[in-house]
Amino acid sequence: MALTRENVAYIAHLARLAVSEREAADYVVKLSRILDLVDQLRQVDTAGIAPMAHPLPMAQRLRPDAVTETDRREDIQRNAPQAAEGLYLVPRVIE
Repeated sequence: MALTRENVAYIAHLARLAVSEREAADYVVKLSRILDLVDQLRQVDTAGIAPMAHPLPMAQRLRPDAVTETDRREDIQRNAPQAAEGLYLVPRVIE
């Protein structure tokens, strides 16, 4: 898929990026190459291939789920400007 300068200008506008004419010409070529690669990958037959998160059969090592700290909420809330019933009170920001 080939992009045009207008496509690049539109994408830059949506992303709120300032792109010069020289940069736009370079982006037309580079982005078109990326889209061509995506089209090439889309044509590969992946039927029967299981999705995977990692190419090697690995298991994530997990730590034991154990409490390592004591409940210090009251100590911490003493530093808050305002707190009530275990909650921090903040000014209303949406009216």
